[in-house]
Amino acid sequence: MTRLRLATRGSRLALAQSELVAAALRDRHPGIEIELVRVRTEGDIDRSSPLTEIGGRGVFVRAVEQALLDGRAEIAVHSLKDVPTAAIEELTLAAILPRGDARDVLVASGGRRLADLPSGARVGSGSRRRALLLRALRPDIEVAPIRGNVDTRLGKVESGEYDAVVLAAAGLARLGRLGEATQLFEPMEFLPSPGQGALAVQCRSDDAATRDLLAGIDDTATRAAVEAERGVLAELGSGCSVPVGAYAQITDGLLALRAMIGDETGEQASFGDAAGPADEAEALGRGLAAQLGVGAPEGGAQ
Repeated sequence: MTRLRLATRGSRLALAQSELVAAALRDRHPGIEIELVRVRTEGDIDRSSPLTEIGGRGVFVRAVEQALLDGRAEIAVHSLKDVPTAAIEELTLAAILPRGDARDVLVASGGRRLADLPSGARVGSGSRRRALLLRALRPDIEVAPIRGNVDTRLGKVESGEYDAVVLAAAGLARLGRLGEATQLFEPMEFLPSPGQGALAVQCRSDDAATRDLLAGIDDTATRAAVEAERGVLAELGSGCSVPVGAYAQITDGLLALRAMIGDETGEQASFGDAAGPADEAEALGRGLAAQLGVGAPEGGAQ
């Protein structure tokens, strides 16, 4: 019997996502045994500091990757939107599952939509991308920083501390709470974070047996879409700290990509579209980012 140790964060959402991966592996390889290895990341330990101050995109990933490098686990599961584009030679993203819902959602008190919120309403988000897009739609609201897991954030709406929060639809769905969303934003209009809604499974690059097992659960259409989106980030470089949004999908046999790159103030953004073959996904994303012509300083894109 094949046995795999799976490294994961210990939050309810991370465990639910890990179970989705474990179920996909069991379905593809009957009899496989999966053991969860729970890891605390810097983002789990420090729940108050802005993510850009404690490591940006990699803050929820590095400790989990270390479990692979140390030999404590054979595979690791990540929300792909949290994974930096800078590759670690010893590790590989061997599988990307069929994408969940890529959209962002609003959860507001009283069942309200964004347009229904009063002027000055306090909307919680720790993402510069979401803040830029929200202010473009409603410049009269206050976008306030917020940290914590999904339950914590929703609780702050229930308590009245915030009038609303913006979250990823996929996370709510995986926790069985998508029904609490009061508005779902269309991804081509309210561009999600690159890779949002996708789950990535990582293993050691030299572990050929595990790579072969994971190949069976890799979804090629999802991989092409997220590689295009992440290509936008890759072109900007690992130090990107400006708001970035991207969404790609295969349409009429071509990969269609829309991207947004904000400026350093987080107030203005450039938008662009591109299309090309799915087997040139990353190049498509890099080319669109170069076309938009926006640079970025040190930090972490949001």
